[in-house]
Amino acid sequence: QVQLVESGGGLVQAGYSLTLSCVASGRTLSNYCMGWFRQAPGKEREFVASIRWSAGIIYYADSVKGRFTISRDNAKNTVYLQMNSLKPEDTAVYYCALGQRGIWYVSEYDYWGQGTQVTVSS
Repeated sequence: QVQLVESGGGLVQAGYSLTLSCVASGRTLSNYCMGWFRQAPGKEREFVASIRWSAGIIYYADSVKGRFTISRDNAKNTVYLQMNSLKPEDTAVYYCALGQRGIWYVSEYDYWGQGTQVTVSS
């Protein structure tokens, strides 16, 4: 059984940083892509960043490029999202996801975490 467990969300002021973590269990990740998505109230879930586990190829949404960094720790089966220079518009529930086909789209991912709230105050 695949489990994805996110942590690290919270309330911060604009300009500050947060790091999210997502621990995966129940799968060997070498053939998978792990992604971060976010969903603000009243909006659709949107892509933030992803990483192909074996190759380490990384993708970012334009809205976070240069501010967010995705990384992985193979030994811990964990993916991180370092978020710097946070803005109020980054406020959302952040989800990690796992999929063999995944890169950009929600439909490409098969497994999802429960989400962690990130709130950025102005």
